[in-house]
Amino acid sequence: PVPAPVSTHDVFISHRGPDTRRNIAGLLHDYLLMRGHRPFLDYRNLKAGDKLSEKIDTAVRDCKVGVVVFSPRYCDSFYCLHELALLMEYKKRVIPIFYNVKPSQLIRVGDISNGTCVSDQKELERFNGALEESKNIVGLSFDSSRGYWSDFLQSASDAIIKQLGQSS
Repeated sequence: PVPAPVSTHDVFISHRGPDTRRNIAGLLHDYLLMRGHRPFLDYRNLKAGDKLSEKIDTAVRDCKVGVVVFSPRYCDSFYCLHELALLMEYKKRVIPIFYNVKPSQLIRVGDISNGTCVSDQKELERFNGALEESKNIVGLSFDSSRGYWSDFLQSASDAIIKQLGQSS
């Protein structure tokens, strides 16, 4: 018998790059890596020539846990919303992290003022459904003006590792 292929990444980190790449998403990726896990973070794992949607879709499909770092502009990004929808459609264990934003501040997609480039009605419904579903998952909150990074990274990685253990 041929052994089943081992997933390349056990954690998928969805985030809005300009808001979180240099802080929470990057630090969480590194922290999980140091603890022996295999996180996927777009700018750390994609290489020149990779097909963006193919690599991301595969990483989402193959991960055990999805971490969604909601930031004030997360919902402005088509790619972020697509990743969130995929995580929900694949029925992944998801840990929302509300970074400098409260769940009630996440706006419905399709509001012209938020700048999201989504014109397809089915896509809007898909994204809004995933967003509503994610609001009903107990998550973690971090306010960078008040919180301590080391404490947060420890508690977030503990929560992720616990979910990884439950998904095995």
